[in-house]
Amino acid sequence: MNMRQYLSRILATLAILLLAGCTECGPEEPLPEPPVITLDSPTSVYTVKAGREIEICPRYENAGEATFTWRLDNEVLGTGPTLKFASERSGRYYITLTVTNRGGTDEEELRIDVLDLTPPTISLPGSDKGFTVLLGSELSLNPQVASALETAFRWTLDGKPVGDERNYVFSATERGDYVLRLDTRNEDGSDSIEFPVHVRSAAEIGFAWTFEQSSYNVSVGRTIRIRVLDVENAFDAVYTWSVDGKAVQESDSPEYAYAAEREGTHAVKLEMKNGFLTASQLFTVNVCPAEGTYYRPRSGSSQVFCNKVYEFLPAPGQFVNERCTATTMEEACAYAESCLAQKSYVSLGGFGGCLVVGFDHSIDNDGDYNIAITGNAFDGSSEPGIVWVMQDENGDGLPNDTWYELRGSEYGKEETLRDYAVTYYRPSAPKMNVAWSDNRGQSGTIEYLGAFHQQDYYYPAWVAADSYTLRGPCLKSRSYDQSGNGTYWVNPAFDWGYADNFSPVDRLTDDGNYNAAPADNHFKISNAVTFDGRAADLKYIDFVKIQVAVNQQCGWLGEVSTEVFGVKDFNMTK
Repeated sequence: MNMRQYLSRILATLAILLLAGCTECGPEEPLPEPPVITLDSPTSVYTVKAGREIEICPRYENAGEATFTWRLDNEVLGTGPTLKFASERSGRYYITLTVTNRGGTDEEELRIDVLDLTPPTISLPGSDKGFTVLLGSELSLNPQVASALETAFRWTLDGKPVGDERNYVFSATERGDYVLRLDTRNEDGSDSIEFPVHVRSAAEIGFAWTFEQSSYNVSVGRTIRIRVLDVENAFDAVYTWSVDGKAVQESDSPEYAYAAEREGTHAVKLEMKNGFLTASQLFTVNVCPAEGTYYRPRSGSSQVFCNKVYEFLPAPGQFVNERCTATTMEEACAYAESCLAQKSYVSLGGFGGCLVVGFDHSIDNDGDYNIAITGNAFDGSSEPGIVWVMQDENGDGLPNDTWYELRGSEYGKEETLRDYAVTYYRPSAPKMNVAWSDNRGQSGTIEYLGAFHQQDYYYPAWVAADSYTLRGPCLKSRSYDQSGNGTYWVNPAFDWGYADNFSPVDRLTDDGNYNAAPADNHFKISNAVTFDGRAADLKYIDFVKIQVAVNQQCGWLGEVSTEVFGVKDFNMTK
């Protein structure tokens, strides 16, 4: 073998070895596409009841050789493509899902809302005592039921099934005593109530009435109204009014206009007679000295802001009991005083909720704006409150004299209800809507908004009774759902004369207040009117009351509720 052949053979061998080596290594394998997670909830939010299990099953792309990790804070909950989750404790749980392969990582955060169990607890005001019905009339029963969705209802009358809807109308053609029962059931539990219904003739029906007060204070020369409220079963009643033992009015009218002509204490008696019975009520009228006797002039140390809260009685609402832990009216007033002193707000709840404040001096009526009340209205968010004023007519420093309404733009309109009253009923269990009924035959609820305000009860904790009634003028609501699907509610303004109202007139500014900051509405004492709509002609006032003027629920936004941040003597800031 010559040298050339030897070299050729060596080169051929090397080529074969190189070819063999390349064949063993092969071409480099490409990286896979990174994984992609698609949750099976478009909102990334899941809901499950406490103690029950939910399985989350996302869809994946490029996850054939991927690893899966589900984490709650620093705890690993699972390492598979699906997750089964359960918790005995209600709340919101934020979970991170991480999927990784050689090509990369994808990550999604999801939320699981664990809700309290909601058995169909029944609340039916009045059922604890039963109902009495006039023979030939109907009794509409409209119970409030927690978690009424997917709940089965069963009404029985004397043990026999009579209905399977939530509401039931009872009627009977014969006088007697009946037993009604309602049973409810859903996946979370059951509840039942049973109560008597007494069907009676007109002669047997009990007469009832109530009164605003039994004692009145009024300055000499003025006229007040004494009246009966919430009359039941009066039928053909005749009302006789006497003053100091002398009959002064006999008619079918349950009210009397008392003219305060002589100073001193006077006795007023009302007697009601119908074909079945007689009832009577005594009143005391303290006719006080003339206006101005107890006027308190402003001094150098007088404060611009109110310095005392005398009453804080909101209607039920989403902010009630949330920050305030009061269990007595005294504690509630102290809480409200503290809020106003810090320029923080107090919420007055639904219709009729009120706040009564006083000043360390009398506020003069100069014919212009004299009072400023701070709310947080902005364009599209007005929650109007009617304003009332009072003089300290008897000089005892307490708001126990005569209230005068400050006329606003809706005063006297046909759609504005006078003497409107709403009765609110304590819920029978935590986290329930608050039922109400009005003196126009309507009923409804202040809705429990657990996603935003989770205190157990929206019914004021400092109201000891199981029901209470709030009364006053009611404006026709202007609220509407602009979105059409419940997501965007608008509360338009009224023209003028109301607290927490985006008025183009009495705000005295063009600022849009888009940040919902505290902002004033302004009021004239000269707009005060008497009970019959006449000008009150007050020279000054000592007390102010703000009262929610609309009965309106706005879906997820909740009840229309006047907010008050402060009340000022505007004369001192002009």
